[in-house]
Amino acid sequence: MSHSTFHRHAAPGSPGWQAHCGCQPRRGFLKSLAALGAAAIAPAGPVLAQAPLQAPAVHAGRIDFHHHFFSPAWIKLVESKNSVKPVLGFEQFKTHSVAKDLESMDRGGVEKAFLSVTQPGVWFGDLQETRKAARELNEFAARQKSDHKGRYGHFAVLPLPDVEASLREIEYAFDTLKADGVGLLSSYDDKWLGDKSFAPVWEELNRRKAVVYIHATAPNCCSWDFQPGILPTFVELGSDLARAMVSVIQGGTAKATPDVRYIWSHGGGSIWAQRYLVGESTESLARTAPPDSRLHQFRRFFYDTAAAADAVHIGILKMIVPSSQIVFGSDYPWVEPERIAAGLRTSGLTPQELQAVYRDNAFRLMPELRG
Repeated sequence: MSHSTFHRHAAPGSPGWQAHCGCQPRRGFLKSLAALGAAAIAPAGPVLAQAPLQAPAVHAGRIDFHHHFFSPAWIKLVESKNSVKPVLGFEQFKTHSVAKDLESMDRGGVEKAFLSVTQPGVWFGDLQETRKAARELNEFAARQKSDHKGRYGHFAVLPLPDVEASLREIEYAFDTLKADGVGLLSSYDDKWLGDKSFAPVWEELNRRKAVVYIHATAPNCCSWDFQPGILPTFVELGSDLARAMVSVIQGGTAKATPDVRYIWSHGGGSIWAQRYLVGESTESLARTAPPDSRLHQFRRFFYDTAAAADAVHIGILKMIVPSSQIVFGSDYPWVEPERIAAGLRTSGLTPQELQAVYRDNAFRLMPELRG
């Protein structure tokens, strides 16, 4: 779910999404794509021509790194799981529409959004099911990216915790589908991202100098009614993101992957409230962090603004990391991009910092966007 399929913190009265994507797979698309690579991607189709970018003149051109997509096949899969145990965010999945998505982007001045899957992802305990679901989602996202050229990027889904299948999916996603990076969840079956079993995946992502977007989920203990009457959105997702960050740093994954470009959702979740970055003073925070320090890794990472577009979260982020490490993220369809922009405007960011968060930092993170 965006904000891991659980973000029900959208403002009351936020627009709902009420139509399934009517798009059908383009006949022969994947066959051509496999044969010709990026050159086979067709030009934007008539849907884009009918829905041109209508971004406001002020603060136009935002780049959204936290933007979810749902294929009909994935929705059907999640529906089968929801019938056994409630899946947070399922009602939003069912009503997703690419047309509504584009309208929301236009209203919010979003030039380009990077598509990623949200919680619960594709892992439900069955290896074959997971492999099939990841492949189908990636091919669906590649079609959406092609059908609306220039409006979407794609962070590929990996069938973790299946390492061998994930290595094959990385190859297919990057080399055939031309994905822009990968999108991971903070944990898989109570294995956090720094788990030693995932080392081959990280090694390959580092070799490719990949962008890796990491979205919060909830561990098995706490995925639904752990605290009766309190959604996992409020505590569990941010806590699991913190566990993943500690896992990646403490286990040595971050140090072993200097060429991976990390983006953490939700402003880093609750990591800043944990006993992991302790002992810093105003003087130490004002200095360059030692290369082997935890602070160095935190300052190397990027963080999106979903669930963090307010004075408290932005203030904490700016105290620890440079504003150059903050990128725009909306958590669509749970939150409209313009709502995040409105929060950022009153968060204490200067006009120059706002412009950097909206767009300029994206080019620092992904220089290839300029091409």
